[in-house]
Amino acid sequence: MAEKKKKTAPGDFAANRRAYHDYAVLEKIECGIELRGTEVKVVRHGEASLSGAYGAVLGGQLYVVGMSIPVYAFGNRFNHRPEGNRRLLVHKKEIEDLRLKTEAKGLTLIPLRLYLKKGRIKLELGVCRGKALHDKRDALKQKALKRDMERGDC
Repeated sequence: MAEKKKKTAPGDFAANRRAYHDYAVLEKIECGIELRGTEVKVVRHGEASLSGAYGAVLGGQLYVVGMSIPVYAFGNRFNHRPEGNRRLLVHKKEIEDLRLKTEAKGLTLIPLRLYLKKGRIKLELGVCRGKALHDKRDALKQKALKRDMERGDC
């Protein structure tokens, strides 16, 4: 029997589609991510999860916190921890800029997708502002209206 396909774009290993519903994405940043060998194998297999993850500046470094990468089934005693902070690779100036935005303006860093670019695994990090309930409802109404118009129901 065929394996159930995940709803991600071609070339994406993981996507945080819920982030677009809960947050208004103001800016997107491409980051490298520091991974161990077994973590890379699991991510390439498409088993990583971005749900509940967020970005944080800790000790002058940018980390993704709460990203779940399950243990590699064929790993040995040197296997990685499934939960843990993983360092993101960006310039120091960008880290300082993100730190100021999150502290002063009340914005949040949310990972949007995990993908491959030129043989390297990249993480797209969004600078986001939380949506109010009425904004979420408006977005759902607009989406339904657009779908109806494409279908020709209206």
